[in-house]
Amino acid sequence: MPELSTHSFAPLCQAPDPEIRSPKIVFPAGAVDCHAHVCGPAKFFPYADERIYTPPDATLAQYNSTLAMLGIDRAVLVQPSVYGTDNRALLAALKSNPEKFRGVAVIDGDPSKINNLELEQLHEAGVRGLRCNIVDVADKSAGLPIEELTALAQRIAPFGWHLELLMHVNEYPELDKTFANFPVDLVFGHFGYSHARYGVTDKGFQGLLNLMKDQKAWVKMTGPYRICDGDLPYAEMRPFNDAVIEANPKQLIWGSDWPHVMVKKQMPHDADLCELLGSWVLDESLRKSILVDNPCMLYDFPALSK
Repeated sequence: MPELSTHSFAPLCQAPDPEIRSPKIVFPAGAVDCHAHVCGPAKFFPYADERIYTPPDATLAQYNSTLAMLGIDRAVLVQPSVYGTDNRALLAALKSNPEKFRGVAVIDGDPSKINNLELEQLHEAGVRGLRCNIVDVADKSAGLPIEELTALAQRIAPFGWHLELLMHVNEYPELDKTFANFPVDLVFGHFGYSHARYGVTDKGFQGLLNLMKDQKAWVKMTGPYRICDGDLPYAEMRPFNDAVIEANPKQLIWGSDWPHVMVKKQMPHDADLCELLGSWVLDESLRKSILVDNPCMLYDFPALSK
């Protein structure tokens, strides 16, 4: 196997906080962490040479221990950019527990390069969406490839999948018009990845809210530390939390964003992130919707075993 690359363009990330500590809040049975990554072991699943960061190994075993510590039953594993279109680590994790895990994969941007049999195999493995990363790429001048995204969406529509977009919505003031007639559901990570400095009145963020109201977009309540300058409790992000809840709480899901790759400030502890959700969403019924009901619908989870 190739050695782990340490190129200057791929700096080593912080590791997640190793402290064993459960949150004070108790999540409901069947709760889903809708955004996490499995990285490595690199000696078995080497990272792509063209990556822009290098994560420390954050293995499936480590993540399962984290879920147990947090009291979370199920999870959605999202293909990290360090693997490009090599989904082997993701698929191995999904195979380990088909009832516990669902996946969001990455394939070649040209939909003609993947056939229906390959899509069927991904579906059988537990994949329920494709991720399109328009942020963590070397060439950021390419912009939003809407024709490519539409063609990809048309290919996956028969499977009931969605497209997950990692993009800064503030860079697209016509967001709601651009995606008004999109063929599949859209999922936006990190509250739309618009930095808190732009505020909730930003046109791109307002466009995201409009898509939520029209049931065309889901929002992941993830990574508040990525889009504000402060540390916990990320007070600058509270207006964004309130705005997406007001827009359409049935289009919301939550995720830990474990192992918090590329965090360049204080590393959050996952127990604190669980408690942050509890402080931002006080209504238990609403929390159950965000943690259980909504993700079960979006990711096609089986009924809990009794």
